[in-house]
Amino acid sequence: MPCLAIARFWHEGNSFSPVPTDLKSFAYEWYIGQEAPAIYRGTGTEIGGAVAFLEAHPEWHGTFLRLAGANPAGPLPRDTYETILAEILAGLRDGTWDAVFLSLHGAMVVEDMDLADYEIIRRVRAVIGPDIPLGVSFDLHANLDPRIAGLVNFAAGYKEHPHIDMNETALRVLDVLDRTVRGVLHPVGHIAKIDAILPSINMRTAEGPMAELEAFARALEFDPRILDVSPFGGFSYGDSTAAGAGAMVFADADAALAQSAAERVVAEMRHRLDRFYITLPNAADGIAQALASAVTPVAVVDAGDNPLSGGIADTPEMLRALFAAQPTVPVVFAFFADPDLVRRCVAAGEGAPIAGTLGGRISTSFGAPVPFSGRVLKITDGKYVNRGPVMQGLPMALGTTALIAVDTIRIIVTTECGSAHDPAFLDLHDIDMREVAVLCVKAKNHFRAAFRDICPVMIDIDAPGPAALDIASFPFRRAPPTLRPLRDARR
Repeated sequence: MPCLAIARFWHEGNSFSPVPTDLKSFAYEWYIGQEAPAIYRGTGTEIGGAVAFLEAHPEWHGTFLRLAGANPAGPLPRDTYETILAEILAGLRDGTWDAVFLSLHGAMVVEDMDLADYEIIRRVRAVIGPDIPLGVSFDLHANLDPRIAGLVNFAAGYKEHPHIDMNETALRVLDVLDRTVRGVLHPVGHIAKIDAILPSINMRTAEGPMAELEAFARALEFDPRILDVSPFGGFSYGDSTAAGAGAMVFADADAALAQSAAERVVAEMRHRLDRFYITLPNAADGIAQALASAVTPVAVVDAGDNPLSGGIADTPEMLRALFAAQPTVPVVFAFFADPDLVRRCVAAGEGAPIAGTLGGRISTSFGAPVPFSGRVLKITDGKYVNRGPVMQGLPMALGTTALIAVDTIRIIVTTECGSAHDPAFLDLHDIDMREVAVLCVKAKNHFRAAFRDICPVMIDIDAPGPAALDIASFPFRRAPPTLRPLRDARR
């Protein structure tokens, strides 16, 4: 019976977030061994795909090594990185494997280190040797070093943004690994890069330039010799020497074909480059548009503080603009992460008055705190299960949460910085979107996957935050200065 080792070390690093990703941040996903199938079975995740593969292929024996995942945030301390990676490598040394599957993001950032994902793959390959097939899944926003293609036997990235195909991506990698072990396939790959960092706000695959690139990629796969074509938009806020967009192609025993196909995708990306760069209204203008809309509910989406881009759920400008607008209709604001305020709400109790400030707790770099006075509506345990298509079925835990009312505005405050991309987040707080006129949310594209049928109007805004639209305004140090838009800012 062939043996498969499965490990996950997934993190999207925002180099400009003031909140580092320490070991406790991986409480989001921290599993090992036979507890994993029960957690991930049926979920829309890479490890959910691995569980499905093993159940469909009883001839394979799978061992789940450390599975670690954290929400996007600031860089990992070096000791956190080394601790998790050492556990994965020790697990690999303790077994005999016919294949290894790694679930990585591809845009991990580690303090005092460059190319963290490349280093994971390099060390895994050093442990398992040159002959064991190694497969890797990546996020569409990976910043990939081209040398990775020479270290793995096969890899593939998500094809959908919002990322509703995590499960399918893992299954694709595992299918090719299975056929590689059986000698049916001999994959070889190539990664090509483009000299640009793209804004992720305009990388949705339902429409626009990224949709066209994905369609071009799928057309290339009609050639039976091509096993996978993965365009990568890259992660806009990951400062590394591998920053920027690109494409990865794997072909069966044909390195020249893989290279030419990857370069063709990058050429198509270059033709569309100008269309990726867009402008957005500021917070005040976006909220004014929302309050004037004849169609409701309207979502005002603050991508600059999106926790799934390394946002901190602490920037105040959208709330400041909302208070200034003095809405008379029901509004929900999702959300702030403020454990001290949650503790105060718990101590006061449901129905009690509460006052203080919101935002600017972690850093005033993105704006000063906003004073408020209201009352506590609800306290929850912060636990729910995603029911939308992104990470569907995965349990979430935000710590204790509070719902605060300030006039017609209800504000969600959490202990942990999670994500408001799933309707279950609102269900937890007894929010019925049929009774809401405007939803102000710290989110980005993943939010759209579950809310596009709930909110017929969505207004993206640009406000100060760790994931704001103006990429060139961030202090990149490692990324090549020749990348657009960094090169334009230096002229």
